Amino acid sequence: MEELQKLQKLHSMIERMQSFGIIGSSEKHDSNALRFLANFALLLVEEGCELDIDTKCLLILQHLPRISPEFFEEASKCISGEGSLPKPMVQDIQNSASLCSNDEKVSPDRKQWDFRDVALISMDDILHANSTLEDFCRSYFMFHGIDAHQPQSIFKYLPILSFTESFIYQLDKLNEKFLRPPWRQNTILCNKPCGGGDQSLPLKPVSITSDAFEPLVNILDLQGLLTDRISEELRNGIEYWSLEMKLCNALASKSEVYVTDVMRAVQLKSFDYRVLNLLLYQLRGEKVNELHMEFLSISEFLVEISDDLFDYEDDVLENSFNILRMFVQIYGATAAPPILAKHITEAEAKYGSLLEALGPELSVGYKKRCEEATKEGGKKGGPPLGTWCIPRVIEDEDLYRSTVSSPNQALKATRCHSC
Repeated sequence: MEELQKLQKLHSMIERMQSFGIIGSSEKHDSNALRFLANFALLLVEEGCELDIDTKCLLILQHLPRISPEFFEEASKCISGEGSLPKPMVQDIQNSASLCSNDEKVSPDRKQWDFRDVALISMDDILHANSTLEDFCRSYFMFHGIDAHQPQSIFKYLPILSFTESFIYQLDKLNEKFLRPPWRQNTILCNKPCGGGDQSLPLKPVSITSDAFEPLVNILDLQGLLTDRISEELRNGIEYWSLEMKLCNALASKSEVYVTDVMRAVQLKSFDYRVLNLLLYQLRGEKVNELHMEFLSISEFLVEISDDLFDYEDDVLENSFNILRMFVQIYGATAAPPILAKHITEAEAKYGSLLEALGPELSVGYKKRCEEATKEGGKKGGPPLGTWCIPRVIEDEDLYRSTVSSPNQALKATRCHSC
């Protein structure tokens, strides 16, 4: 009877994995392979443990790429008593010339590979990273003298840019899951606590670890693209996610929020654009233009604020980082809009000065790009100079959430505070 129940669980898990597209229903799979995958999934969802599903997924994401067949061979010997685990083994790339430039063969004394270098991304990550990549190409290529409308210009640098942005996106998506508000956890399967406790209680906060970018760093280093500045921006990304977690948890628990943390988070938020831009300098063998970096940094700051105003209601529902939410918590509903408007005005003044310093050709080209993005609508519309509209603030977020059950039902405010 017990064996029959196990088989029923396995069959049910296989069907569930097929329904989610993890394994194709029309694909031919070895029965042993299906059994292994189903048992692995059952291990993750079994109750009676102290780890929630998000934590398990994070552990797998961070550590599984480092595990090699050699590890399991040595581990099996250790378990069977045949020996102890030696130092990590490194496998040479003997048949991977396609990974190297100019089709050069890789010799053992030149480059080595180990599974810690493997950075895994999914098709979903690649697809979602596309919008950022398109905006990056259309907005930043001009600063490198590249025509973003020429396919050869795009595809020459696309592989490493796409891979990097996709890797960053998957970590950002994971951090968003950790930010899932306590009032929505009971509707999300992956946030149900193991052992079946009171699901109204918030889970212990989980965050992206400091070594989350290690697989990507190893790849960039292997390709000769890693610089101290790129490493610093990746650390800024970890700091942003940590601040995002800290601030959103504080807001959810009605704890104190500090404006220094908020402003630091806004400044760090576009770290992925800076990583891509620095990579493009490396790919082209160019020296970093500090004027361009400074201008783009203030432009990114304004765009992030613009995005936050556009997404304000949705961010309240999802407990996402949003500068207006934070200012309302710090300064109150009445004072928050004019204080935010003051920050915008100061940033616009610096933006205008740096824009003029770019020179006529580049400044005209960038303003044209901002106008194009604004006409296309939605996010990443460029700094809307002189047209800012701060939405009506939500004084009681709990009351607002009780009346709106999902982001799709959130209505954009019709009354605005003009800057």
